[in-house]
Amino acid sequence: MASDLVPVGRVGRPHGLDGAFFVEGPSDREGVFAKGAEVYVGGEPARITISRRGGGNRPVIRLDRPAERGAELAVPRGSLPALAEDEYYAFQLVGLAVEEEGGRFLGNVADVVDYPANDVLELDSGLSLPLVGACVRSVDLEGGRIVIAPGFADPA
Repeated sequence: MASDLVPVGRVGRPHGLDGAFFVEGPSDREGVFAKGAEVYVGGEPARITISRRGGGNRPVIRLDRPAERGAELAVPRGSLPALAEDEYYAFQLVGLAVEEEGGRFLGNVADVVDYPANDVLELDSGLSLPLVGACVRSVDLEGGRIVIAPGFADPA
């Protein structure tokens, strides 16, 4: 089951005295942290018993069982809503080969990091690329590759 799970956040620091905690790196997917929703912690199901907003409008939740700080919160892949054409979930990009127009291989996506201005593709080669239209020319999930515009991979 664990491979069918998609991360939506991590157990963060406690909030109050009732067992609630901040969710670190929360998904902005509507309803994922709603009271009564099911999430997986360490691959085991847990039900959200309290859901509110804390400082910085971050989700604060309490689960029906204890969860260790830093533990991953996940939902089943099948519960994710369908996306429009040319939209992708970050987890779908991890592992894809990245090449520049013209075919120069740059590495594989190791992670997709959420920055304030835009998401960033971090490659296993150490290269970081902005996930913006000017950089990313095409994403081929079935073909397993991302093509980027020339110049983004060149040293500054």
